Amino acid sequence: MSGTACGRAGASPDLPWMLRLSFTITDTIIGACLRRDGTVNRRLFSFVDVKSPPSAKPANGVTTFDTTVDPSRNLWFRLFLPSDAAIACENLPVVVYFHGGGFVFLTADSKPFDDFCRRLSRDLPAAVVSVNYRLAPEHRCPSQYDDGFDVLKFIDENPPPNSDLSRCFIAGDSAGGNIAHHVVARAGEFKFRNLKIQGLIPIQPYFGGEERTASEIQIVGAPIVSMGRTDWCWKAFLPEGSDRDHPAANLFGPKSGDMSGVKIPKCLVFIGGFDPLKDWQKKYCEGMKKNGKILKMIEYPKAIHSFYMVPELPESHFFINEFRNFIYFG
Repeated sequence: MSGTACGRAGASPDLPWMLRLSFTITDTIIGACLRRDGTVNRRLFSFVDVKSPPSAKPANGVTTFDTTVDPSRNLWFRLFLPSDAAIACENLPVVVYFHGGGFVFLTADSKPFDDFCRRLSRDLPAAVVSVNYRLAPEHRCPSQYDDGFDVLKFIDENPPPNSDLSRCFIAGDSAGGNIAHHVVARAGEFKFRNLKIQGLIPIQPYFGGEERTASEIQIVGAPIVSMGRTDWCWKAFLPEGSDRDHPAANLFGPKSGDMSGVKIPKCLVFIGGFDPLKDWQKKYCEGMKKNGKILKMIEYPKAIHSFYMVPELPESHFFINEFRNFIYFG
């Protein structure tokens, strides 16, 4: 995407006015919740973070159940299972999902992610395990990676119903895509009894570094993501005293180790052309390929960050089809 004469590119494609208004309101409230002292006004955010309860009765073709893994750290997951009679009797592939939110916001029962995982479960179809991990800045890195890995060990010992753990895929969007990668890298060193990870699916993953990329500089005013906001979230998430070249953020940066020996399954990475993070996502893809990983990158030129959450956008439907083909046909 080329920049304008002043070096900046358009922030987003033409979007329905109601969607644009929704993004504007969300952006304003998130900005008001991020305090200068590095804390989050969670009470204010709770007014817009609508929660969806689990539904044992089918809703939109899916039933959901919550399972506690460790109450001491509020670690739990929501299981989504298709209710279609023809599918319900099958052992389905498992998608372990990590939600986005900059490591700082949202939960597995936040309505946007309940809706999204419900759609995944029904349309793929799959048994979707949506992980409720701890949030920063109250819990810094590597708490989120620890939580994700512990959920894998839990479901390995306690397989969800109607699931085939030998066909397990780890996915996540934005910050959840970052978590998905690090959890898979850790899982490669562990011997599970039942669970076999067949693929990694980072969706517009949140990576970064001290360097400023062209997309961060040029895509100004994009929905959800800005350089100032991502900087704030990195500072809240990374260990005290760390900069953005910490290996949690910059996988192939000056402070990162050798990835060539890390066991990573085949990968499917989604990128949006109007996402300020897209250059970091491309660096991730390049680094993975240079280290011998099998990876397919799909870029939707007109997609904004979080496009997959909006069924009205055409790219959202393309995304579901690519996701389905990856888990069923490779």
